[in-house]
Amino acid sequence: MEIPVLDWQRFTSGNDVEGFVKDLGHACRDTGFFLISGHGISEDLIADVFAKGDEFFALPVAEKSKIDIRNNPHNRGWACQGSEALDETSGLMDRKEAFNVGFDLPADDPRVLAGEPFRGVNIWPEVDGFRDTMLAYYNAILALSVDLHEAFEMDLELPKGYFAPHFTEPMATLRVLSYPAAPDGEGIGAGAHTDYGSVTMLWTDGVGGLQVKPRGKDWIDVPHVPGAFVVNIGDCLMRWSNDIYVSTPHRVLPPKQARRSIAFFLDPNPDSVLSALPGTGEPKYPTVTGADYLRSRLDATYTPKEIQ
Repeated sequence: MEIPVLDWQRFTSGNDVEGFVKDLGHACRDTGFFLISGHGISEDLIADVFAKGDEFFALPVAEKSKIDIRNNPHNRGWACQGSEALDETSGLMDRKEAFNVGFDLPADDPRVLAGEPFRGVNIWPEVDGFRDTMLAYYNAILALSVDLHEAFEMDLELPKGYFAPHFTEPMATLRVLSYPAAPDGEGIGAGAHTDYGSVTMLWTDGVGGLQVKPRGKDWIDVPHVPGAFVVNIGDCLMRWSNDIYVSTPHRVLPPKQARRSIAFFLDPNPDSVLSALPGTGEPKYPTVTGADYLRSRLDATYTPKEIQ
């Protein structure tokens, strides 16, 4: 299998730490994709996220438009069909809609009041239980994503805890996605792209369509393994590792039946300074802050609409 399934319990139990890290490191250098089982996140909670997402996406467009993401400078809210083009070269708009949840802060937080980048409040639809469900999942998947960096540290021969200060209050985004059925097979569900952040954790409903394009190879289907997350390295961690890890293009084909997924994108703290990790050689990329890098990528993704 070009995309391996790794049991997280091998690492957390202490029974096979070295073996897990070796397998993880190979995956991060090869396709940049792997699957994680044994993660401990409740599938009941995941089912609740899907259910609340379904309720939201079923709302009238006029209702969802009240919280359009293009009216929010902090990357939160509803992204309608036709608002994104992840593949900047094809000219095709993505056939999907989504809802974004960011790091949750109160309205009176000094950073919110100061209008700091990606330091806004979440905006919520009028769906009973939506906020509580999304935040419960957000907190669970955030903890897992940050813990995974302990294994990255070992593989990259970094000091223990090296990444921890960069993910204390990260620009992490939970994104619930809905792809309508496309029996005509036209267009694209999500255009070919690489992810922006450090790592992405994806849960799907089992409907196919996700493909990855390893270096020098054709597109391959990402397998669906019940109970496992699809994990991939993002551009931020590729830059950080000075290209030791790879961030690989992937896409979602227009599904023949409706498809749903839950993605979690872990970006570092806004003020984290991203430069080549110790021991990785001459830097291949200029130093940049987490906020500046994420903003540059988002600005290229959304179709224009005045930010209010």
